[in-house]
Amino acid sequence: MTTISKNSVNYLTVDNNDDGQRLDNYLIKILKGVPKSHIQRMIRAGEVRINKGRVKAETRVLTGDVVRIPPIRIAEKHSGCLKNDVSKKNIPAKTFEIVFEDDALLVINKPSGVAVHGGSGVSFGVIEQLRQARPECKYLELVHRLDKDTSGLLMIAKKRSALVKLHEMLRNEHPKKVYWALGVGKWQNQLRHVKLPLLKYTGSAGEKMVRVSNETDGQSAHTIFKVLKTFSGSLTHSVGISQLTLLEATLITGRTHQIRVHMQAQQCAIAGDERYGDYQANKRLQKIGLKRMFLHAHQLVLKHPLTQEPLNLIAPLPEHLQRFLEKLDTLE
Repeated sequence: MTTISKNSVNYLTVDNNDDGQRLDNYLIKILKGVPKSHIQRMIRAGEVRINKGRVKAETRVLTGDVVRIPPIRIAEKHSGCLKNDVSKKNIPAKTFEIVFEDDALLVINKPSGVAVHGGSGVSFGVIEQLRQARPECKYLELVHRLDKDTSGLLMIAKKRSALVKLHEMLRNEHPKKVYWALGVGKWQNQLRHVKLPLLKYTGSAGEKMVRVSNETDGQSAHTIFKVLKTFSGSLTHSVGISQLTLLEATLITGRTHQIRVHMQAQQCAIAGDERYGDYQANKRLQKIGLKRMFLHAHQLVLKHPLTQEPLNLIAPLPEHLQRFLEKLDTLE
């Protein structure tokens, strides 16, 4: 285990287990409890160096690189713990429904309302709880993210080699990731490719937001939407909603809040989406039983990162979402 002195300069040599990792992620793992924002400030200021040269947060570290880490000057709590560092004893161990597992990869069915990791006002999330529940696992790292209120398939790497390969696959638009979403409104075509660039920004309350932008400022984003079913019966009409549309959304790119913002831009925002949805419609839907955002990571199709075994993983809709659809269907 690498020992870091936070009061003096450290020089660390990258080993094979960390080859190819982003510099900021490497430092997050090494500097336990130091906020990511502080790590990024140190990198921007040139205080972190690789082989004596200035670098960027996205620089990939390579085996044999020597990383200079400056003294860590941040406020400490009276207990002596670093700011934002949560003691492990305060993180409850928790297991989650397992969809697939072997010695390299774990795929779980994440429930809605649980963050995938700590940060931004959340003390801990799925990954911290899994590490507490599985102390025998020496390596557990998130492969990708799901929003707190999104349920469904979440990949966790159990080996560094699996994480590197999966990140490479994601950069090349694999694996296939399919979501189910319920939109408030009418979807114009049975099948539609939405290609609208997205730009991250900070909202008035300091929250992370995304909006449709132009090709100069925004990141390219591509989602394929397919209509699965429409609902326009007496139940929806009883709360002043003319139609709800159940959609299958396949991600070609994987931008933050991509499905949510692409659906909002088509005037068919996700039901129950408190950030990008229709506030009045959400209040009405709560009255007939929808208590959360209706977005679910339903399917992953990929080759195993190490064995190349074909995997087709499915997480069925959570029972409460299924019951809500059945209720709509009954009163069509």
